[in-house]
Amino acid sequence: MKVIIDTNGLMIPVQFNVDIFDELRRLGYNRFIVPLSVIRELESLQKGLRGKDKTAAKVAYSLARRCEVVETSGHADDVIVDLAGNCDAAVLTNDIGLKKRLEDKNIPIICLRQKNRLERITDEV
Repeated sequence: MKVIIDTNGLMIPVQFNVDIFDELRRLGYNRFIVPLSVIRELESLQKGLRGKDKTAAKVAYSLARRCEVVETSGHADDVIVDLAGNCDAAVLTNDIGLKKRLEDKNIPIICLRQKNRLERITDEV
């Protein structure tokens, strides 16, 4: 199964010490997709953040490069919603606004639960 990983999803390993890839595999996902828009967002965050958040952005950038990067343009959230709908993929995110948009389109959502594991919060459609 495919999962698209949002910017904040890629930052979970540093911020919460959770191995997102192990957790996603546990949930049955084996294809990890990152839109190029997310890569660009991470590059921008690395320049603008400090301390632990900057470290999280750097690690997230490195993790994103281990995934299948899909050429995209536009705002990351818009791209993720469109891409998930078009390629029948779930989305890993903790972004409240993005989660609402995904719910409205019945796209499966995976998010951090209890700061120590990932959980699918919507059923597959």
